[in-house]
Amino acid sequence: MKRTFLCAHCGGRYLIPFQISFGDTELCRDCTEETTVVCADCGTRIRREDNAGDADTPLCRDCFARHYDHCVRCGRTVRRLHALYENGDDEERYPYCPECYDQRGEGIHEYSYKPTPIFYGVGPRYFGVELEIDEGGEYDRNARLVMNVGNTEGRAHIFCKHDGSLDDGFEVVSHPMSLDYHMDEMPWCDVLAKARELHYTSHKACTCGLHVHVSRAAFGATEAEQDAAIARILYFFEKHWEELLKFSRRTQRQMENWAARYGYKNEPKEILDHAKSQHPRRRYACVNLTNVDTIEFRIFRGTLKLNSFLATIQLVDRICDVAVNSSDEELKNLSWTTFAAGCERPELVQYLKERRLYVNEPTETDEEV
Repeated sequence: MKRTFLCAHCGGRYLIPFQISFGDTELCRDCTEETTVVCADCGTRIRREDNAGDADTPLCRDCFARHYDHCVRCGRTVRRLHALYENGDDEERYPYCPECYDQRGEGIHEYSYKPTPIFYGVGPRYFGVELEIDEGGEYDRNARLVMNVGNTEGRAHIFCKHDGSLDDGFEVVSHPMSLDYHMDEMPWCDVLAKARELHYTSHKACTCGLHVHVSRAAFGATEAEQDAAIARILYFFEKHWEELLKFSRRTQRQMENWAARYGYKNEPKEILDHAKSQHPRRRYACVNLTNVDTIEFRIFRGTLKLNSFLATIQLVDRICDVAVNSSDEELKNLSWTTFAAGCERPELVQYLKERRLYVNEPTETDEEV
């Protein structure tokens, strides 16, 4: 009679020649292949879920701890003797595999750097974001780590720039994207998480802003149409300054320094004319009009909290909707309560409630970062 054994994984009965011992259990060959791997370093068979390496280089935990790391760019397993490190990484905290080391590209560009924009999503209303982060170091390697998680699937979503207003950080800048692309395709959750992991702050740093550029083409096909909508945006800011100040999380003093108001006038066009010709620090205004292709919303304080970040872009989108679709008289008669009641995006509604700006409905909130 032929001797058989019972596979501990699938429960099947097999002939002894097909038996493979694994610890205190016996497995058939198929189950052994399915549930275990052999450590590429010491040859010990381990469970697949205990693989500390990767699919190409399976490793037991002891061998990985002694001899290996994961590449910070691609995540592949790299033998420590073959890992490469950037200049200044004296503690060898950020290992690269040789392939990724050669493909690192630029880290932090000069402030004047302006690449050819890449447009993502459906226009013409595109939003470009500038997020300042501080207190974690102005290091090229950190910028690359942030870009690695933001520039997914070969798409150049973001780049990083020097900013003289920061103490020890840099600015993360996005290419122009539609609101839906920001919400559904751009991995902002991973970008903000990586910045926090690298010990950056934004809201808490008190030096950081969150600026949102909107394409001028979103406001009309002609310069006259664009100016009329932009004038209504400026009027909206003056009419609802107190609510926007509360939304921004900035102090009045910070606003005066970096995002000053233009001053109330009776008509939207009067504010626009004043903004174009009389304001002494036009670039450091709540809505910067000095760029050829965009207008820039500058009032918001920086944040690494995802909901606050997304709500900020959504608020700008909602203001643009009102400016484009309302007449001057309709805008002048628009109350904040009516404006807020028309906000439907869940992130924006949540944030308005947190800031007590949504029909007086308070809610619990997480701490800003």
